[in-house]
Amino acid sequence: MAFDDDYRREVLEPARAAGDQPPEDLRVRYALADGLTAPAVAARVKEVRQCWRRARGQLKYRKLIDRLEAEHRELAPLFAAAERGDLRPLQARLRGGRERGERRRAQARARLADAAGPLKMAAPAEVEAIARTGGVTRAELERLAAEDRIEIREPDPLPTAAPYPAFRKVQESLDVLGKRHLADFLFEARLTGPIRLLDGFAVPGGNLRLDADAVAAAGARWARRSRDTSTTHADTVLAALRSGAELPVLLLYDVVDRLRERLRQRASEQALLRYATDELGVDRDDARRLVFAVVRETGPGGGLAGRLRALLDAGEVFAAAELADAAGLPAGPHAGLAGGADAPEEAVLAAEARHRLDTALRLRETAVAERDPDRAHRLLADALRLVRDLPGAAAHQRRLPPRPVPWVRADVDVTGGGAAVRLSWEPSPSTAGEIVHRVVRRVGRAPRDARDGEPLPGPLDESPPVNVPLYYGVVAVRGDAAAPPAVAGPLVVRPDPADVELLAGDGQVTGRWRCPAEAARVVVIREGRAVPAGRDGFRERVPNGRTHHYRICAVYLDSAGREVVTDGVRASATPSAPPEPVYELSAETDPSDPGLVLVRFAPPASGTAELVLSEGPPPWPRSALVPLEEVRRATRRLACAPVPGGLAVRPGAGGWLLAVTVAEGAAAIGAYHRHVNLPPPRRLVAERRGDHVHIGFDWPPDVAEVELAYRIGAGPAGFPGGDAQEVVTRAAYDTQGGIRLPVPEDEPVALSVAAAGTVGGSRVTGPPVTAEVAARTTVRYDVLRSGPPWRRALTVRLTAARPLRLARLSLVLRPGRVMPHRPADGEVLGAWEQVPVPGELSLAAPDAPAPYWLRCFADDDAVELSDPPVRRLRVGG
Repeated sequence: MAFDDDYRREVLEPARAAGDQPPEDLRVRYALADGLTAPAVAARVKEVRQCWRRARGQLKYRKLIDRLEAEHRELAPLFAAAERGDLRPLQARLRGGRERGERRRAQARARLADAAGPLKMAAPAEVEAIARTGGVTRAELERLAAEDRIEIREPDPLPTAAPYPAFRKVQESLDVLGKRHLADFLFEARLTGPIRLLDGFAVPGGNLRLDADAVAAAGARWARRSRDTSTTHADTVLAALRSGAELPVLLLYDVVDRLRERLRQRASEQALLRYATDELGVDRDDARRLVFAVVRETGPGGGLAGRLRALLDAGEVFAAAELADAAGLPAGPHAGLAGGADAPEEAVLAAEARHRLDTALRLRETAVAERDPDRAHRLLADALRLVRDLPGAAAHQRRLPPRPVPWVRADVDVTGGGAAVRLSWEPSPSTAGEIVHRVVRRVGRAPRDARDGEPLPGPLDESPPVNVPLYYGVVAVRGDAAAPPAVAGPLVVRPDPADVELLAGDGQVTGRWRCPAEAARVVVIREGRAVPAGRDGFRERVPNGRTHHYRICAVYLDSAGREVVTDGVRASATPSAPPEPVYELSAETDPSDPGLVLVRFAPPASGTAELVLSEGPPPWPRSALVPLEEVRRATRRLACAPVPGGLAVRPGAGGWLLAVTVAEGAAAIGAYHRHVNLPPPRRLVAERRGDHVHIGFDWPPDVAEVELAYRIGAGPAGFPGGDAQEVVTRAAYDTQGGIRLPVPEDEPVALSVAAAGTVGGSRVTGPPVTAEVAARTTVRYDVLRSGPPWRRALTVRLTAARPLRLARLSLVLRPGRVMPHRPADGEVLGAWEQVPVPGELSLAAPDAPAPYWLRCFADDDAVELSDPPVRRLRVGG
């Protein structure tokens, strides 16, 4: 019997521990040796089955043996083939069994990882259940847990009831004071590290103790503060700390209750762990144990009390009351409350469930008897807020109809040639619940409810039936119940002809439209008389030059066969003769306003002449008659002002100025003129600066370069034209701050500036602006002092490059150390007119105390007087 003992120990016991799951590996199940032979396999299978029959007598193996025997019947063909000498089917199954065993262990390992979650902790009961249902042994699963660093332990016991009866008020005061928990209130700034709660209160360094001394120190600290609302809340917390409850248990319950609150708010394990460590400041190892215990606790979170609390939190109060009755918890007005804080939690929860259920039942009974549907709806809403699963309440609430819509109005909108019906109504006066308004349309009679007719998506019926009586109903719906409909009607929709278009020609008007299919015919009326027309249009001969007004109406037949004429669509047209083109035109720039172009032509006999601008040559031949829309697409219409003999226009950009004659949608192509947009520069200034003339002006817009023409010296009349020309770009002008033109000081210069560009491969210039700078001659002078000290004399010596006469010369004396800059800055010692140059002027030396200045000034626009060195002008000093 030694084989039986070994087989039970090595095969049957592990299989029973794995939930009566037979081993997947047939080598283990049948205790087969490594070297497979046909006789050895047959003998071992026979021996194993005999052991099964003997073990089945023990009750604990009966279920397992039954499963082994049942699966052996499926494996019998494998062993029969092996007995005949063919081991290949058995060997293939042995390989598959190992794979299935590995797969089962992988599945059990994954289930264990799911149960452990981010905390990496699992309860022994969870491991036992996974091993039993996963087909692996507990020892094997514990080995897998160790490899995955999953800790298997029982959850720590946690306090289920508050050690202090009014602890909710304490937590509210802590929240008002901004304290995370009681330890944060006691130690405040001294609490600098994570706290440990489960094996006694501790902090890093061990310098803080949770005892009566800490409470006394906190009380003294708050007693020194001035009285306000915060000290009132602090007194509430101190009263709990001085109540005699164990301080570590009180602190532990404070932290655990906050975690339970987060768990009831559906926080995940990772979120709970983060809340405990980051916000409550709990040591990470203690936080893992706390979260593990809160999630798996058998007090408020598990067992009968846990199930009752879960049902109450989910609003399933009726199910909680049923569970309390099924569990045999005592019922009565004081059940669960007589024991106060010492009453079992499941009794308190059962009493709460029954109380809420009784209140909800009374509300439901009152709602059933209530005749006002709105009040009944509110009563049932209150009942369902107390008991979400109250039987029959939600169904009865859905069957309560709202009050009907007070009034509804339907208007026919025939804008744009189409037809639509627009509805407006006053909403249902009911305010209880969610009210939905549904719109329904019925032909021939009023709708009786929301299903009696064709439903509409909103207040606008865009495609109503035509020429039939229509009724519209608006139904107020709440839940599954609907109020009687508010009805508008009957009304008949009869649209006018659509897409009406009148075309004016030479002495005629042509009309086109789209007739509604339901209309019998179309009537056209002009000036009170009918115009012969067909179903889709008409053509009428009329005088040119007058505007003719038409009304196009649709005619329908009512139910009695009588004709009904619509209001109709009104349209106008003005026929005219074909436009005549402008055969010849001339264009020139206005001299006083270079941006203005004067276009002159003979006015056409028919049509209105206007000017358009084309970027390229006009694509139509002269005198062509084309649709006006085509001209508008290809050109830009210009704003014109009438002038004698033509039009004044500002083309702006360059292009082709084209004259077109317009009449009733047609355009006659006339003559055109090539326009180059080269506006002249503005505010030209030319100044002589030494041996250069500086030229400045406002650069013309949209011009890249200008052309400068100039003539130095006296030349023939007829300038501009110039002897020399120069092209200046905008960049060069901006870089130099203008144009510098070298010109000798004694030569005059005449210049002109014009905008330049290239059009069609040839260079063109715009209107020029001119300026002249006169020649200037430099006259140098010197002041000499001569003669004995008692009869000093001054001599002014004048020299120049060529002989000339100064119109006026003045010698000015200014005492002090500041040079005179104009004749008025000092005393005029002498003044001479028509002074020959070269030459000398003499006068007596002034009797003035030194220091003083002597300086000459010339009053002659053609002469520039050049001073001698300063030492010759300053006397003394």
